[in-house]
Amino acid sequence: MTGRIRAEVRAFYDERTSSLQYVVADTASGKCAIIDPVLDFDEKSGATATRNAERILSYIEEAGLSVEWILDTHPHADHLSAAAYLKEKTGAPTAIGERVVDVQLLWKDIYNMPEFPADGSQWDKLFAAGERFSIGSLPASVLFSPGHTLASITYVVGDAAFVHDTLFMPDGGTARADFPGGSAERLWGSIQEILSLPAETRLFTGHDYQPCGREPRWESTVAEQKAYNTHISRCRTAEEFVRVREARDRTLPMPRLILHALQVNMNGGRLPEPEPNGRRYLKFPLNALDRFS
Repeated sequence: MTGRIRAEVRAFYDERTSSLQYVVADTASGKCAIIDPVLDFDEKSGATATRNAERILSYIEEAGLSVEWILDTHPHADHLSAAAYLKEKTGAPTAIGERVVDVQLLWKDIYNMPEFPADGSQWDKLFAAGERFSIGSLPASVLFSPGHTLASITYVVGDAAFVHDTLFMPDGGTARADFPGGSAERLWGSIQEILSLPAETRLFTGHDYQPCGREPRWESTVAEQKAYNTHISRCRTAEEFVRVREARDRTLPMPRLILHALQVNMNGGRLPEPEPNGRRYLKFPLNALDRFS
């Protein structure tokens, strides 16, 4: 892409949650950022593990990279974040969009956690919309991309954009917008901003659910999304998109980990503190999501 530095991107697919984790690197300086890392969690046994995080760390060591940032695009509802674990291992600062405080305010009420500090202090850096930063010599910037959640952001790094759960691969369409705080109308606006990036911009999605059983995929371009995305290509107006998206959302169950994950992820990926018996406990509100109450 003329005038834009190519980012070296390595994807790590987590089959259990269909999640994509990324390492984006500046080969000139050897600096990198980890984006949306997954903490392994089995909801049936309550067991946690760090297999995904260790796989990422092994790659970084083998590639001779050093971690400059640990970046979350939003508080995820379908997996636990490994950001806190990776900060402990690497010493790199964690970051997320500044509107995470809106998600914290919403969910601290759902979880009845009045003492929880809903101020974003669980991360080292809160990015504002339009803010610029760097990964080594790679220029990076932040797009505010709400709709899927109140706090979603897109990281534009060199010639790549990490679009989290806003756009899937073209055959997968777009993200749901029916979580608490979600909005199909706002999602449409966020997608239009992403698709206003140069046509050759590489887009890296946050999930791939393997439509028709194909192999996992995660990279497309702005041009490909405009031409082939199963929702965008047939919805020319916000009204059409909202109708299609909301109809689709009404058929979807809640993610199986949403109530497990958000209390961890709104705390920067930190598990609850151990109780006097040395065990940690997740809080699980009943009848918390109106649609299923």
